[in-house]
Amino acid sequence: MRRVVLAALAAVLVVLAPSTAWAAEDDATIAHVEVADNGLRILVSVPSGAEVDLDAVAGTLDGDTLDATATSTGTDTTVQRTTVLAMDTSDSMARNGRFEAAKEAALTFLDNVPADVLVGIVTFDGDVSTALDPTTDRAAAEAVIDDLELSKGTLLYDGILAAVDLAGEGGQRSVLVLSDGADTGNDTGLTEVTAAIEDTATLVDVVSLDQENKPKAAAALSDLAAAGQGTVIESTGAALADAFAAEAEVLSDQILVTAPLPAGFNAEEATVAITLPTSDGNLVASAFAKIQDAPDGDTGPSTQPVNPDDTWQLPDWALYAGILVFGIGLVTAAVLLVPARKQPMTIADRLTAYTASTGVGRQETKSASDPMFDQAKAAAAGVLDRNKGLEQKLAARLAAAGSGFKPSEWLLLHVGVVIASGLFGLLVGGGSLVVGILFVILGFFLPRFFLSFKAGRRRKAFNSSLPDTLQLMAGSLSAGLSLAQSVDTVVHEGPEPIASEFKRVLVETRIGLEIEDAFDGVAERFQSKDFAWVVMAIRIQRQVGGNLAELLTTVAATMREREYLRRQVAALAAEGKLSAMILACLPPGFLIFLSFTNRGYIEPLFNTGLGLMMLIGATVWLCIGVFWMSRMVKVEI
Repeated sequence: MRRVVLAALAAVLVVLAPSTAWAAEDDATIAHVEVADNGLRILVSVPSGAEVDLDAVAGTLDGDTLDATATSTGTDTTVQRTTVLAMDTSDSMARNGRFEAAKEAALTFLDNVPADVLVGIVTFDGDVSTALDPTTDRAAAEAVIDDLELSKGTLLYDGILAAVDLAGEGGQRSVLVLSDGADTGNDTGLTEVTAAIEDTATLVDVVSLDQENKPKAAAALSDLAAAGQGTVIESTGAALADAFAAEAEVLSDQILVTAPLPAGFNAEEATVAITLPTSDGNLVASAFAKIQDAPDGDTGPSTQPVNPDDTWQLPDWALYAGILVFGIGLVTAAVLLVPARKQPMTIADRLTAYTASTGVGRQETKSASDPMFDQAKAAAAGVLDRNKGLEQKLAARLAAAGSGFKPSEWLLLHVGVVIASGLFGLLVGGGSLVVGILFVILGFFLPRFFLSFKAGRRRKAFNSSLPDTLQLMAGSLSAGLSLAQSVDTVVHEGPEPIASEFKRVLVETRIGLEIEDAFDGVAERFQSKDFAWVVMAIRIQRQVGGNLAELLTTVAATMREREYLRRQVAALAAEGKLSAMILACLPPGFLIFLSFTNRGYIEPLFNTGLGLMMLIGATVWLCIGVFWMSRMVKVEI
């Protein structure tokens, strides 16, 4: 069990570990990599105040030395750099002078940003507006900022999507978001925004304004920044100007490194490493990026996403592997918590247990039970003690299915199945919460369906064997045996599950229960109307007298005729039942098939509002169709 717990903890660490590494504050980082006809173009962000010896800059590409040339950015327009300011213009910005501080901070950003950087402005409140297309005209940008006005609403997610779209597709693209509240729209979700940021490889930095007491909004901003490989800057109105100035300084402290591709290099992906000598030592920046030559005849650059590579990176499959390992750990723990089914005790074993409990021949023995399992079972038993109705229902279902589990043990197994199903759903859905919830619901109902299936099979076997059992009892009564003796004959010679149930009847009669009441318990456990009529006939016969053997023979003949008719109806309805099963299983089965073979085709069902509505509607209609088809093919006999 200790190994299982350690495996589960390790899986949690794998799942929660970041997918990319990050650099320390005093390290250089690669902000952008692109490939053009003349080779690599690499933008490197260096710490503020660092004096880099540009003539001594060196670089490598997957270990191969690059013929690197470094220049300071500024008026150099070799690599297009675009920054879009996404400004929150909701009414909440009017509090405590936030709006004026935000406008002043934006003006400070314009004063400090390099002249070659294209700056665009997007505003969001109840509407999203592109206030300024990316331009180097600082006067136009200042005029737009001066004319900003407040309005109701905060369409934060739509505003960020508009800013990412405005940043374009070429060169280094970054978005600087300023917000003091949570999104109030219903059309765009956080998942859709983060996916757009990741797909376009746009750097997103977020200035969180006075949101210390808004954990949900702050968490959403953190997710947005993480998707854009950026940071969240917590600030107040008074410190906004410094925050925006620092963001502009990052763009000013960039170095452009150019180098031709090494001869014969044809890899699609590679690790780029740049070494920048300074008076205080070397700064090393590395990143993993896709390297792709521009198509023939295309002189424009081919840009690809860049991931920091300062430390070891987890592969893409690590998330799924972590979920799988964690799920296996939980399932293994659940299996270990379920005790092995004990064999029936012999008379000698019962005598030994009795003498041990009374102190006769007592010996010191070590308990073979698992303390962890005992503790878990005690907790489940405590839950059931506080809910007697649930315990009685579980006990009735387990008895009807012929299961040897106790209610507390079954409750533990049920919880394990629910957790394992949720983790499997996350694995199948690629981390989709909706798919995980659907599998959790499936895991909740699966054990109940299993018990119902087992109980149905046991009930069918009981009803099928009942006529022969009654004939056997009638023969025993005709031979002069009593009713109890005829029941004992069934116990020794009858088929299962009747033999075990009649054995329980004998045990109950020996402790004082009337045999008719014991038979009523059998009819109730199996929900058998046929046997309930048999018990009624036996009860009437014992009250008014008569030939019980002849009565049981007549009842057995009637049951055989009913069973013949029941089987005939089942054969006629088999085609309808098979059609219902195929039609019910085809849509979810095809969905699971597509999730493995063509996941992108079905992703809009889980990532968009319209897709979720369609998925929910299809599920509801499927359930309605399954219900009506099951009613149509079910014939009462």
